[in-house]
Amino acid sequence: MIPKGTDHNLKLVMLDCDGVLFDSVRSNIAYYDAIVEKMGSPPLDEEARRLCHVYSTPQLFAHLYADDPEKAKEAVRIAYTIDYLPFLEYMDPEPGLYEVLRRLKASYKVALATNRGKSIPALLERFELEGVFDTVATILDVESPKPAPDMLLYCLERTGLAPEQSVYVGDMENDRIAAEAAGIPFILMGNSISYPLRIHRLEELPGFLEKYKG
Repeated sequence: MIPKGTDHNLKLVMLDCDGVLFDSVRSNIAYYDAIVEKMGSPPLDEEARRLCHVYSTPQLFAHLYADDPEKAKEAVRIAYTIDYLPFLEYMDPEPGLYEVLRRLKASYKVALATNRGKSIPALLERFELEGVFDTVATILDVESPKPAPDMLLYCLERTGLAPEQSVYVGDMENDRIAAEAAGIPFILMGNSISYPLRIHRLEELPGFLEKYKG
């Protein structure tokens, strides 16, 4: 839960990318299917399709090729040779994305904290989000991806703020775990898990946060 007093001190809103700012289901599946095709493997099954929205690229392939670590490393190598730009056309911004970011930036610092890596610069350019975030944290900036708290702590360090001055908005259990480990209040978007602090759509976020301001 958001601790008592956070409403008066909230200064930083950290946002996940996939499932919060964008519906990236089609994009992620197409991208990873392209990689496993180059590996000579069949397309992602239902479970892998679910996990590709949760795991970072190394995490996903460590799972898919758990019995062959060398094959997992080769899949990661292939992933980093594939241009993500063509897959961005399958990403759908959440309704109200730009207006929500405008409203948030009027009151808070705003950070992006995502298990994505090399695709982020192209994504920010494609959707004209360069310079919008006060800081951006990807798996390339930290030692461990979510559910480790590293990227959330990175955002705090870069902005000079404390955990109780921030919130993290995510859509998956690994987001909640990362926030909890960092001591940061968490807001769930969607219904992937049971959690008391929840919004159903990104457009609800500014009003939701207003309830906690003094």
